[in-house]
This record gives sequence, structure tokens and C-alpha cells, in this order.
Amino acid sequence: MAPTKAAAKTAAKKTTRRKTTTRKAPGARRDVDGRPTEELVNQAASSRGFGSPHRPARGHGYEQRGLAYLPVSQLFEGRFGRMFRLPPYVPTKERIAEIAAVMTEDAAGGDPALSNPTIPAGYTYLGQFIDHDLTFDPVSSLTRQNDPDALTNFRSPRFDLDSLYGRGPADDAFMYDKRPGFEGMMLIGEHDNEHDLPRNSQHTALIGDPRNDENTFVGQLQLTMLKFHNKMVEKVRAEPDLRRGSESTFETAQRIVRWHYQWVVVHDFLRRTVGQEMLDSVLDETGDVPRVHLRHYDAKSAAPYLPVEFAVAAYRFGHSQVRGRYSLNSLVQGLSTFLPGSSSDPANLLRQFGGFRILPPLWTIEWRRFFEVDGAGDSVLQMTRLIDTKLANPLANLPVEIGGDRPSLIDRNLTRGARLALPSGQDVAAAMGVAPLTTAELALPGGGPAPLWYYILREARVRANGHHLGPVGGRIVAEVFLGILSRDPSSYHRLDPTWRPILPSTGPTFSMPDLVRASGHGLDVIAGPPGSGPGA
Repeated sequence: MAPTKAAAKTAAKKTTRRKTTTRKAPGARRDVDGRPTEELVNQAASSRGFGSPHRPARGHGYEQRGLAYLPVSQLFEGRFGRMFRLPPYVPTKERIAEIAAVMTEDAAGGDPALSNPTIPAGYTYLGQFIDHDLTFDPVSSLTRQNDPDALTNFRSPRFDLDSLYGRGPADDAFMYDKRPGFEGMMLIGEHDNEHDLPRNSQHTALIGDPRNDENTFVGQLQLTMLKFHNKMVEKVRAEPDLRRGSESTFETAQRIVRWHYQWVVVHDFLRRTVGQEMLDSVLDETGDVPRVHLRHYDAKSAAPYLPVEFAVAAYRFGHSQVRGRYSLNSLVQGLSTFLPGSSSDPANLLRQFGGFRILPPLWTIEWRRFFEVDGAGDSVLQMTRLIDTKLANPLANLPVEIGGDRPSLIDRNLTRGARLALPSGQDVAAAMGVAPLTTAELALPGGGPAPLWYYILREARVRANGHHLGPVGGRIVAEVFLGILSRDPSSYHRLDPTWRPILPSTGPTFSMPDLVRASGHGLDVIAGPPGSGPGA
């Protein structure tokens, strides 16, 4: 029997609806050179360092579980998500190479004119330490291999220092000091009459997050935090009234460390990064209780998440702050941040600040060269570079331990943004109600859409003279930081919103220099016989 006209019309409507749905499905979107999103994701998953769950969690080559699969995910919750549902901008390989070429600096990165007068150099590596805290992934390698599409079943990002404490003294006992009288303290390594990260017989660091041994500076920061915790254990023993409820000495010290760290993250690091005006617009502390005002980051979901716009673009601003050379202390002067090849190459050991190795003798840091800390001896406070689209030369040719088979950090960042189908910077600015940068302001060869990472760096230079992030990048970072803090059930913001640091400060509020002083690490002059210093 032939179908009636009414039945035929109904069938046609159903077919139309099915076709429309197919066209709108995320996996069916195609980028500017015609590749579907699934192809990009599959390519990412099979490319070493860009989505492979089998890559060791060491350095910038490691990608967090589930991140590469986000573009085609139908889930709206989990560790990674999106702040904006906008069309993707996926530049071709040729376009990425063209943009990367204009982001590579010709000089060695030591030009004083490129220094940021408002942010000392230590904040670059504090930012890296914070990133590792937010993206700490405690699951086993077996779980990673059998759960490559994980988007929901792992821990939420928090400022809880799990990269320092790991899973605690019961599960990660190898990180804790078991000597009588040292209960509740973190293990400190020692060799050549100097302190170092605790290491095994093969010099692998015994720490909560292996990435915190990636370079000398973040390694020394990890060591500073270990010592800071131990100082707080001593303080709690001397002042038992600091305990709350049935807290043990370790738990009280851990809370004090975490809350002072969270205070530094917001009132020191974030303030310098986004500017006081942006911080005040997101965090209102004029009333009796601080209030967080979010416009774009949804912190009311089941658990906080890291937006891909933050993880792959906005928070990568720190790469532009890295200097080409640093002076570590009074003896180790003017060495390259990284050298190509392997950091373990004997020819490179004392010529650069790569990590994943035992600390060379006389290489303890003098923090007064990196933070506004008063210490013995004379020194010049090194500053970060301006936040802009020019990256220091060493980042274009990273060591094998960090860069793997893709040594250019610029290429890695741009390619990762493309494979995760990020929107263009202009589209994100428009969605936020911010006037986008003009073609002339963007200074891109050939004009056109700007990758979000490039846009945020260029916006900082144009709108804030490179001193801090601009309105798009600054609001993304500020809202994510404060959204995560406000949703953390163990943060000072949730448990005790009127809490203030109990440790002394030399400025208007407790800051990173005060934390360094409290730790006691890196405050002395590193001295040795004339000509004995590595790099001298």
C-alpha cells in the first residue's frame, strides 16, 4: 500500500531533523582546511606528546588524561570543559608555522628592555608550580592506559598542594621523614653539604609530582615548600593551640601551609598576573565576607573543572615570561635556561638549568635574586620578561626530557590549541563583551583570526604594556582561580572566609617573599673557593 500524503510529510520531517542533528554534532564540524574534528582528535591521540596516555608524566610533553578527547566529548562535566561554546578556529600546519616564526625571538632573551618591572623572575616558576598543583593526576599508569577517554572519574583541580603531599604519609610514605622526632615532616635530601630534593639511588626525585623536578628553579621551589611544611610542624608543636578540633600535628601544619599558599596564590601571584583592577572586579573583599563574582566560569557544577581556554591558552602566558638566561646564585651566573639535546648530557650538566638530575654542588638558589627577599650579600633582582608574543630562544629548542620529538614550545602550544578546537581570540573577546584587538594591533602576518594563546599574549602587550594580562586573558585566569578556590570544601575561603595569615609579613599582606623567609631556604650566600663555582 502506498503511504498517505500525511505519512510521507511526517517521514520527511523526521529525515530533515536527523540531517540537521548530524550537521550540528560536534564531531561533524570541519575546520578551515576541511578536516573534521574527529580526525584532529585521532591525530592528537596517536601523536607522541599530544594526547598519548602512555607518555610518562614528566615535563611539558605530558598531557592530562582526557584532555585530547574534549573536542568530541558529549559530556558537560569532568576535569576539563569549556567556558565558551564557540566555533573552533583550527589553523593549518602552514599557518601555525607562519605564526610560530613571528613569535620566535632573534636575541638570547636578556634584553633589559624586555624585562617586566612589576613581576620578579621567581613568579614565572611559582606559576609553573601552581599549574602542577591544579593538574596533579594521582592515578596509576595502568589506569591511564585503560582509561584514555577519562573525563569525569578523576579528582577535581584544587589549590591543595597534592603535588607536595601526594596521597599523604600513609600511602606515599617514601616522601616522609620516619626518624624519631621528625614525625609528620617531609623528607629532605642532602649531598655535598647541601640540601636537595629527596632522591633514590638513581637520582630520581621522591616527590608528589615528578614535573616539579623539571628545571632547577621549580625544583628549588618544591624544596622550599617541603621546608616550609617542616617549619610549620615545628610551630604547631610549640603552639598546640593552633590545632582545630581533633587535628593531628601533621594535619594542622598541612592546613596552615595550604591556607598560606592559597593566600599567596590569590593576593600575590594572581594580583600581579591580572592586575589589581581585574582582581577587585572578581573578588570583592570590601564586606565582612569576601564575595566572588563570576561572569563566564561556571563554578556551580558538580565539581570545579579546568576550561580548555584556560589550560591550553590563557594560563600559558608564563611561557612568554621565561628569560633566556639566569643567575642562580653568587657563583652560578648567566647560564642558559635550557640547551638543546639531553639535560643529562655531561657536556650540558653545568651549562643550563634543566632538571631531572641531582642538584650540582654549590647550586642552591639565592632567592633574593628571584623574589623581593632581603638576604645576605649583594645581588640584582631579576625580573620576568614582558607578557607578549615573543618567546626567548631556548623555548624554541627544548631538551629531550621536556620537548620529546617536538622541541619547539611555540609549535607545541599552537598545535595543541588547534587540535583541541579552541575558538579564535576575536570570538572569545566578542563573547566576553570586550572590544577585540584590531588587525593592526594583532600584528599577525596576513591578518585574519588569531589563535587564542597568541591573542591573549598580544592583548597583554597592547592593553597592559606587557605588565599583566589584558581583559580577556586576565578575566579567564582570575575567574578560574577564584572559582576553583570558592568551590574547594577545604579552602580557607569556604571553611573560614574571614581567615587571615598568621605568619608575619613585611608588606601590606602575606606574600611569596614572606613564605620564602618562613621556610628558611635560599636565604644564604652560596660561597666557595675562588673559581670553584659551576659556571663561574
